Amino acid sequence: MTSLTERMVPEELWELFRRVVPEKVVIRPQGGGRRRAGDRECLAAIIFVATSGCSWRQLPPTFGPAWPTVYRRFAQWSKARVWARLHRVILDELGAAGELDWSRCAIDSVSVRALKGLLTGPNPTDRGKNGSKIHLIVDRNGLPLAVGISGANTHDSLALQPLVRSIPPVRSRRGPRRRRPGRLHADKGYDYDHQRRWLRARGITPRIARRGKESSQRLGRHRWVVERTMSWLSGCRRLHRRYERNPEHFLAFTAIATSLINHRRLTK
Repeated sequence: MTSLTERMVPEELWELFRRVVPEKVVIRPQGGGRRRAGDRECLAAIIFVATSGCSWRQLPPTFGPAWPTVYRRFAQWSKARVWARLHRVILDELGAAGELDWSRCAIDSVSVRALKGLLTGPNPTDRGKNGSKIHLIVDRNGLPLAVGISGANTHDSLALQPLVRSIPPVRSRRGPRRRRPGRLHADKGYDYDHQRRWLRARGITPRIARRGKESSQRLGRHRWVVERTMSWLSGCRRLHRRYERNPEHFLAFTAIATSLINHRRLTK
C-alpha cells in the first residue's frame, strides 16, 4: 500500500527535489539525540500544507515530523532558495522533453487578501483592504515560466520588466538554452509605449491590448491560458489568502504551486 508521503511526493518528484536540496550532515560527538527528520517526510508535509491550506499547527501527525520541525525545514529551504531551484530544474526537464512552447507567452496577475507583512498594500479592487498580488508569465500551453509577488496596490505594468528578466535560461530539445518568448500577450493594464519599446529591444514582439482602441476579446484567445493557470494556482489553497508575514515564505508557496503544475505536465 502506498504511504501518504509517497502519494504527496511521488518518486519522480523526489528525485528532482534531491538534486536541489542542500545536504545536512549532523555530527554529535557526544552521541545520542533524536534522529533527524527525513527530507521526504518534511517535503510531503509542506506540500500538504500548501495544497490543503491548513495551518502549520493543524498538520496531521501522520507525516511523522512534528509541525515545528516541518516549519523550520520550510524556512531553511526558503532561505536557501530551494523552491526556486526546484522550479528551474522542472522547467529544464520540460524544455529537454520539448514540452515548452516559446512562440507565445502571456502575463497577468491576481490579487489575494493579506494580513500583515512586507509587500502588501491596499487593494483598489477590494475596497482598499490589505492584499498582495501574484504576477505570472506562462508559455503557450499555460505552463508557468516565472512568478513574483508585490503589494496589491502595485500597478501590473511595473511588474512586466522584472518578471521577464526573471525567466531562467531553460534547456531546449535542440540548441542553446532559451529565456525569451517570441511574443508576449498582455491586457490593457500593460498598455504603455515604453514597455513595448523595452520588449522589442530584447527581440520580443509585444501583443498588448490598447486602451480604447482594441476589443478586450481580440487578444483574449491567446491570453486565456494565463487565466486558466491562475485557476490552477487556486488548487494550492494556501494561496487563497496570504497568512505569511514574511514575503519570502509567501513567494515560496507560489513557487511550490508552479512547480506542482509543471511537474504534472512532466509526468503526463
